[in-house]
Order: sequence, then C-alpha cells, then structure tokens
Amino acid sequence: MDTLPVNIPGFVWAYRFSPDEKTAVRLNNSATVAELTADNCFYWLHLNLVDARVPALLETLDGLTEEAKSALTTRDTHATITVDEQMLYGTLVDCQRDFAQDTNNLGWLHFAMSDRFIITTRLQPLRSVERARALIEKNPGKFSRPVDLFELLVIEFQRTLIAIVIELTDELNLIEDFVYDNAPRDERRRLAPVRRTVVRLHRHLRTVLALMRRAAAADDDEMPFGFDDVARRLTSRLETVDHDIYALQDRARLLHEEIDSKQSSETNRHLYLLSIMTAFLLPPTLVTGFFGMNTANLPFAVGDYGTEYAVALIVASIAFAWWLLRRVDIL
Repeated sequence: MDTLPVNIPGFVWAYRFSPDEKTAVRLNNSATVAELTADNCFYWLHLNLVDARVPALLETLDGLTEEAKSALTTRDTHATITVDEQMLYGTLVDCQRDFAQDTNNLGWLHFAMSDRFIITTRLQPLRSVERARALIEKNPGKFSRPVDLFELLVIEFQRTLIAIVIELTDELNLIEDFVYDNAPRDERRRLAPVRRTVVRLHRHLRTVLALMRRAAAADDDEMPFGFDDVARRLTSRLETVDHDIYALQDRARLLHEEIDSKQSSETNRHLYLLSIMTAFLLPPTLVTGFFGMNTANLPFAVGDYGTEYAVALIVASIAFAWWLLRRVDIL
C-alpha cells in the first residue's frame, strides 16, 4: 500500500500508458503533474471531488477547455456526453461501492477525454471504475488510446447492470413465489424497492443511449479519433441490457398488479362476509328494538312466556333472512 504523501489534490490514482511499449505504469501518491506526461504517452488521472482544491488543479492541466473543466467539477446528477474540438466530456451514471460491498445506489462519474489523456472525477467510490482499474493491472498492454479506456469504463458499467439485473431477477422470483402461493401475503413493501431501482436504471440508461447515439453522429472533425466505432459497439451493448431492464420493469409492474388484484379480492371477500353478517343480524335487531320501545300494550308483555316468544321471533327472523338470501342467490 502506497503511504507516501499526496502531491496532486484529490488524487485517487493515475496511470501513464505507453502504446509503443504496451505498458501502463501506476504513479505513486507522491507523483507530480509533470510526471503524468511523457513522449508518446497518455495518462488516466482519477480524482476525488471531495477535495476542494481539484478545480484549481484542473486549471493547471493543459488541453482542457473551460467546458471540460466545468464538466469535471459539476454536481449534476444526470448523464451528459458532449463532443467538441476533438474532445469528449460529460457525466456517466454508475453504481456506488462502499468499503465492505457493492451497492445499487447510483453514483456519477465525470470525465474529459482527448487523444492525450482521460481525466475522471467522482464524489463516491464507484463499482465500474474500480473494476476497470483492476483490469488495467491485469492486462496493461491492451490499451493504446484514451478512447479504449472510455470504452472499458462503459463496458464495466454494462457488466454492473447485468449483475444488478441478475440480483433483481432473483428477488422478483422470490416475490413471485409468495404472490402466487395460496397463503395471502402482501409483498408490495418488498416489491417497491425493486421497482424503484429498475425504473431509475431504465431512465438513466435510456439517457446514456440517446447521448451516445447523438455523440456518434457528430462531425468527424469534432470527434476524437476512433470514437465513432467505439460508440457503435457501446450502443449495441447497452441496448441489450436495456431490453433486459425493460423486461424486468414490465414484470415488476405485472406483479404489482397481481398483488393489488389479490388484495382487492381479499377485501371484497371480507366485505361480502360483513354484508352477510349484517343481513342476518338486521331482523333480530328489529325484533329487539320493537320490544325495547317504551310504549304501552306491547305483545307478550303480560304472561309467563314473553321471553320465549321473543327468542322464537328472533330465530324465525334469522331463518327468514337466510331463506330470502338463498332465494335471491346471494348465498
């Protein structure tokens, strides 16, 4: 573990790539800005926006336009991709990771890329970026252009989405088993986080796809070398995942409708039973109410069998109510 003091503000890591030698050298924490550049080399600088000195650092880096600097320091939470003056910059969506495990919470990767560098910034650690760094360590000679690193970042984001789709599919399978079980259970609370995650992923992925197509249609003079081919490959990959996410969204919606249908059926059944009880108890209530009136000359008020007659009337009224409900096909 590198324990040297950091000289570059917000420094997370940096790599210097040599296409001729097919090497990728990870710079130490004590590296300076001057060590990023070398003859026939390009670099990847990854920065943490928590450090308030990052905007001042970006002012010292060559090749960045004002729009690119703004894109690297923005706090916007939506995807953007802009092609301008043979530079690509904007914001990509990703999923966060903490110290113990990966999460499905969305995070944002800001980037700026030219033929000589790719600079990325973020506020929270991101899953795809960390996996991209691990792949560089395993196969450093694979990347000969900054656009190759950009493609790697988007591919790892696609793989992150595939992993999330698998997790959500398993969760929907469990919910589906309970929904279609005979025992009544309300799974709406468990289904709600799944639907929320799917909807957010689908919305941001559709935005990234639209931006990728728009960037690929830019003028060749404005586009970084090789980006048009990369954009077509990435669009094809992301469309495949988008179809899977859309299918999950549709499946979650159908499950929610099925849960609502079962809950409505259960509610109607309870109301039906309550109505039957009301129909049975209404005639006895009328009988007891009649005998409870404070008036003279009530029947059965004089004699030894008044209570028995009243009970007999109550039973008869219940029997009559039962016969009437059977006659009209309610029971």
